[in-house]
Amino acid sequence: MTARLTALGLTLACAAGCASAVREPPPVAAIGGPLGPEAGRPDGLEGLLAEAEAAFAGRPDPGHVARARELFLAGARQDDGRVEGLLGAMRVTAWLVEHEADGQRREALAREAVQLGQWCGRRAPEEVECDYRLALALGQQARERPATAHDGLERMVALLERAAAAIPDVDGAGPDRVLALVRLRAPGWPAGPGDPEAALDNARRAAARAPEEALNQLALGEALAANGQAGAAREAYRRAEALAQARGPDPDAMEWRREAERALERLR
Repeated sequence: MTARLTALGLTLACAAGCASAVREPPPVAAIGGPLGPEAGRPDGLEGLLAEAEAAFAGRPDPGHVARARELFLAGARQDDGRVEGLLGAMRVTAWLVEHEADGQRREALAREAVQLGQWCGRRAPEEVECDYRLALALGQQARERPATAHDGLERMVALLERAAAAIPDVDGAGPDRVLALVRLRAPGWPAGPGDPEAALDNARRAAARAPEEALNQLALGEALAANGQAGAAREAYRRAEALAQARGPDPDAMEWRREAERALERLR
């Protein structure tokens, strides 16, 4: 899963009552419900992870993605000393949240991703990618369940800042890219962390670190437009469109290209 977050739609006023973004998670074996025979496969964690990656490469076919999630979850249950299965399950779950039509299912998936992120951090406190993936899950949960937004965004920004300092290149400069999107789309102070100027700084850092990532150009275009630089925004969006087209059969590239086309249409 990429680090793309669609419109956050956050409500930080907590009119319906604020809720904690994190609670004590259930055991890893209970997250995602009962699995099939994958949970007891004898070919080891490495085999599960390799097959899961291959299945996830079959997106957007929902059957392939569901298979990838089951395999990653099985890997997470097989060895409680490692986090590769948890990280993979979070990537796949985040993708599912962005492509699920049913609101209740999206909320449930986002909640499970947060739970997986909590376990990832507990198993490997020094693994900063756990922080990054948990931050993405908190953002999706905040969108799907706005009562968690106030607490979730505070935690999300802190986790992303830690990741940006420790592993800035992960996920194609994902920490700075996602910080840019949060600061563009969230309400500003004192209600939230929204800050278009800071967002532009984050977007520029992401684009400088990984200039060939279409997602970074999309974030840069959005940040430039929000800061009144329409001409530069168009250039970033055109570059994003070209980069996405160059990815050929990449399963996500078509979505990035459409996003760039829509953004260019808005700027006409």
